[in-house]
Amino acid sequence: MFGRMKDDLQRELASIRDAGLFKEERQILTPQAADIAVRFPEDAPRQDVINFCANNYLGLSSHPKVIEAAHDALNTHGYGMSSVRFICGTQDIHKQLERKISEFLGMEDTILYAACFDANGGLFEPLLGADDAVITDQLNHASIIDGIRLCKAKRYIYKNNDMADLEAKLIEARDARYRMIATDGAFSMDGTVAQIDKICDLADRYDAVVMVDDCHCTGFMGKTGRGSAEHCGAMGRVDVITSTLGKALGGSSGGFTSGRKEIIDLLRQRSRPYLFSNTVSPVVIKASIAVIDLLSETTELRDKLEANTQRFRKGMTSAGFDIKPGEHPIVPIMLYNAKLSQSIARDLYDEGIYVIGFYFPVVGKGLARIRVQLSAGHEFSHIDRAIDAFTKVGKKHDILGKSKEEIIAVHGE
Repeated sequence: MFGRMKDDLQRELASIRDAGLFKEERQILTPQAADIAVRFPEDAPRQDVINFCANNYLGLSSHPKVIEAAHDALNTHGYGMSSVRFICGTQDIHKQLERKISEFLGMEDTILYAACFDANGGLFEPLLGADDAVITDQLNHASIIDGIRLCKAKRYIYKNNDMADLEAKLIEARDARYRMIATDGAFSMDGTVAQIDKICDLADRYDAVVMVDDCHCTGFMGKTGRGSAEHCGAMGRVDVITSTLGKALGGSSGGFTSGRKEIIDLLRQRSRPYLFSNTVSPVVIKASIAVIDLLSETTELRDKLEANTQRFRKGMTSAGFDIKPGEHPIVPIMLYNAKLSQSIARDLYDEGIYVIGFYFPVVGKGLARIRVQLSAGHEFSHIDRAIDAFTKVGKKHDILGKSKEEIIAVHGE
């Protein structure tokens, strides 16, 4: 039965390879950190590289206090719950983490999920019906897109971070019973931070609920790391925040939704990924409690990340690279050609710098790039070495100081 499908799949995979767009997975042989050992391909020797493509924003994935808390959880609460929350999958530490996250973000309540993808997937359907509307940013994460598809609300898509277009869509949706604005706090491919304060202003004007996916902000954006709302001076104005434990907050797995109490209460009753998925492991829970405690005590790590980000952005701009401006530790190096992004990533790997090229369909056609992600785990020496390596490889491919049009003229689109 599989025969004809197999032939079609082989042809499709071959076409992806021929286009130079086949995604290869590299094996990391060490704990996640700024300095890692990688093997690629599988039969190649180990290579030591500086990691600039992890979401380990605060360098906590291998932090001693986090590891200690994880070990302790095995002894005190076991390895896994083997059940969903409402049956026999809730421990005291799950409730403790939910309270700590709510307090950290300044929200009324929090519900945990296996991942933020599940949090987004389980948010819209319980809250919104056919008489309602979702107004969603065009560059929102795939999990928001999929979550909205599961509900019957009418969908309006506004141009990325465009407040005029958002207002126009809110006016279009004026006859809906409820209106929910959905946005990423920071857009993962561009590092652009959403204008949360202005979004909340429009929500007030047009009687809408605001939902923010803060996966790329929680723990490090804002003066105390409370995320995009704090960064934009809008703490307390956002109705729903979804985020992850798998990036800045330790880098393991797990996600959550924080928000108004009534919203969280209803999600506990009707959110399908919560009701039908196993509870997050006690190991992750107790390690995450240690992370929240650490971030509540000091801003040292987010301050270091901010300094690292400024140094890298300034150095790369001075070297002549086309980068998207901003303050976020996601720094897109724009290359506009998929094969070029792959070639430069390979050359940087040879120089001991581990980055990945991104291209369609992960980003739009003609918008290929290398996405660099800074971490508090990086030292200035790591950053300076990366800038030097980028500059060397940039000269080889003749892209320094070149405009988008000049790069495309040489390398194609």
